[in-house]
Amino acid sequence: MVNFRSKTFLADIIRKYTPTREEMARNKYLAPIAHRFLAPELWRFTRRSVPRGVALGVFAGFIIPVGQIFLAAFLALPARANVPLSALVTFITNPFTFPLWAVVANRIGSFILKIDKVATGGAAETEMASGRWAWLIELFEGAGVTVLVTIFGFVVLAVIGAALGYLIAGLIWRFVVARKRKKRLKRMEARLDERLGASEG
Repeated sequence: MVNFRSKTFLADIIRKYTPTREEMARNKYLAPIAHRFLAPELWRFTRRSVPRGVALGVFAGFIIPVGQIFLAAFLALPARANVPLSALVTFITNPFTFPLWAVVANRIGSFILKIDKVATGGAAETEMASGRWAWLIELFEGAGVTVLVTIFGFVVLAVIGAALGYLIAGLIWRFVVARKRKKRLKRMEARLDERLGASEG
């Protein structure tokens, strides 16, 4: 059970809900590149890997509703993003939140396609209706909403969400690092004051 009072509760959540390096290396779908998942740099939390991991996780979560974790893991390799974080963030879309995101995507898609019809005569909708998107349309059939509009909305959510995720994660990371650095400096100052006080006494 995750202890939310723990200083490492975020790391505890990531460890609990994401596969380990060994589990991903043993996965049959990842077999061709399994050895690459064992690289330590893909599992470290750094100022570059964390925002990239969040961005890729959001993108994978919205762009495809099935197999998001594997897509995020594949994308994390060339991007040198944090693999467990990118896998965890994909849960932004899950069986419980998907209906809500489908409605949001439908609204966004409808709004943007209305502008597109006025500006370009519906070029975006024509592209979505082409056979290149047939595999994605099949995944969304039965959602009870306009398929093409909703798919377009999910594509927009994936791109904008990834960009926002990258920026927000970067800002949070800087805040956390700055806070830790400030605490470390205060502890060093306190120790120095103690030593100076002891030497003067």
